[in-house]
Amino acid sequence: MCRVKRKRWVLFLVLFIFAMTAQWPALQPAVAGLAVPARVVVQLDIDGAVGPATSEYISRNFDQAVADGAKMIILRLDTPGGLDTSMREIIKKIIASPLPVIGYVAPSGARAASAGTFILYACHVAAMAPATNLGAATPVQLVPLPDPAGQEDDKKPVQPGNAMTEKVINDAVAYIRGLATMRGRNAQWAEQAVREAASLPAEEALQQHVIDLLANDNADLLNQLDGRKVNVLGQEMVLQTAGAVIEYVAPDWRSQLLGVISNPNIAYILLLVGLYGIAMEFSNPGGVVPGTVGVICLLLALYSFQWLPVNYAGIALIVLGMGLMASEAFAPSFGILGIVGIGAFVFGSVVLIDAEAPGYGINIGLIGGFAFSSAAFFIFALSMLLQSRRRPVVSGFEEMLGDMGEAMDDFAETGLVRVHGETWRAHTDQPLHKNDKVRIIALEGLCLRVTPYQHQPEEKPSC
Repeated sequence: MCRVKRKRWVLFLVLFIFAMTAQWPALQPAVAGLAVPARVVVQLDIDGAVGPATSEYISRNFDQAVADGAKMIILRLDTPGGLDTSMREIIKKIIASPLPVIGYVAPSGARAASAGTFILYACHVAAMAPATNLGAATPVQLVPLPDPAGQEDDKKPVQPGNAMTEKVINDAVAYIRGLATMRGRNAQWAEQAVREAASLPAEEALQQHVIDLLANDNADLLNQLDGRKVNVLGQEMVLQTAGAVIEYVAPDWRSQLLGVISNPNIAYILLLVGLYGIAMEFSNPGGVVPGTVGVICLLLALYSFQWLPVNYAGIALIVLGMGLMASEAFAPSFGILGIVGIGAFVFGSVVLIDAEAPGYGINIGLIGGFAFSSAAFFIFALSMLLQSRRRPVVSGFEEMLGDMGEAMDDFAETGLVRVHGETWRAHTDQPLHKNDKVRIIALEGLCLRVTPYQHQPEEKPSC
């Protein structure tokens, strides 16, 4: 017994040593990390228009990177611009970040236009890949005043009709110049990017000190950043990127869902589907499906609108337009209500989203398609309503007038007749015999007034 137990212990010890040996490569980095801390760099991508989903994705993952102990954040940019509010939220997060943020326009062929230029200027280090560009940062909601001489004149008086344009542009200029001064970059060109929509390729941006680095890829970027000094929240920090591991954080399902429903075109469709669904449920109570789908779509649309610059007068005009078109179907006015309703619907759709940023306008074709389909639907409903008025009644008591029945017994005044397979109480002025054919001439409550068939005129009496 002792030998058996001894053999078991020896076998157990051999298996334990073998298991630890097999796991040693996996444990070695953790052991080595005691002497040399692992440097993790988090990479976040801004790919496409800057919007609510982008700012939410950046903000949440900035906080997560700090909580996970990351050493640096690379913000890779490829954007045509976006909403001013979302851009400013991202810039606030970058400025307040306790980690150095590296703005990197990549891959080759990418751009950091409009809002992307502001974000790149806000980063602690600005880098670009070859064959990329930045600039064209003029606010798109308003067009800057043309200067015939090709130069800006600070002493030029503001014309009353262009006061709002000047205010918006001057605000954007002050904002980007402040970012340029904070990061020690070319503030003069930054102003040109706003006032004149100037753009630069990566190589010229480096020469004019608009950016700090020109890197071919992530590996080249980390190599050039190693040992570089940056100022983070007023403290000088030396970047140590040699051997750093880049961890890419993709948008999760929540950010992706927000990105879909915050698209103005999708939000517009959800709004209309919601309104139509609820209208159908009210017109035909008990349908359940139209009302349920309508409420869900309407709630999603309202959730999306809280992230977008929505003009609620546009929503009111859309609802008014739908109501007027529906009124045309139920209270014909020779097209006046329908035409006014279509006009209110189209105008409300155009002014619904108060923004002209790239990727954040409602497609005119979509508006036209919904306006045409809505008008066609209500015209179709109107035509069907008029046709139904001219058709004879096919249900209810009125439909029984003139129909034939059969006496079930002999009776002189009151008895029973069978009509459409149903037994009815009937009253007659002439004696009837069993199985005699009768015709219904009137209804008196739940009693039918009948007469023998041969005495009934050929045509049905009018109701």
